[in-house]
Amino acid sequence: MMTAFRLLLGTIFIVIAAYTAIVVSNHGLGLLPVFFGDIAKVAWPGQFNLDFMCFLALSALWLAWRHHFKPVGLILGLAGFLGGAFFLSAYLLIMSFKVKGDINLLLVGQTRSNRASA
Repeated sequence: MMTAFRLLLGTIFIVIAAYTAIVVSNHGLGLLPVFFGDIAKVAWPGQFNLDFMCFLALSALWLAWRHHFKPVGLILGLAGFLGGAFFLSAYLLIMSFKVKGDINLLLVGQTRSNRASA
């Protein structure tokens, strides 16, 4: 099952990287005005962007929490918020190898995993 998860993470990373490269080459780096402009219009594209931004915030909070809100966790949280699924897929892929495929360790980290099993 972990192999399938890792394949999914790798696929997400590659697809987003390729898609982003195409968008940047065609439209430049002007994401933020478009993103927040759509939210300001209070229409369906803005609703999607707001919903997505909330997912980014949850991702950032989880990353910071997993690292006990230490400076590295706050930096990873910011990277997760700004980098979205591109960053999170790479982070999870790398960590899945670091924890040797243990999903509990992947989700909660070593310290909390030890507390749960004690």
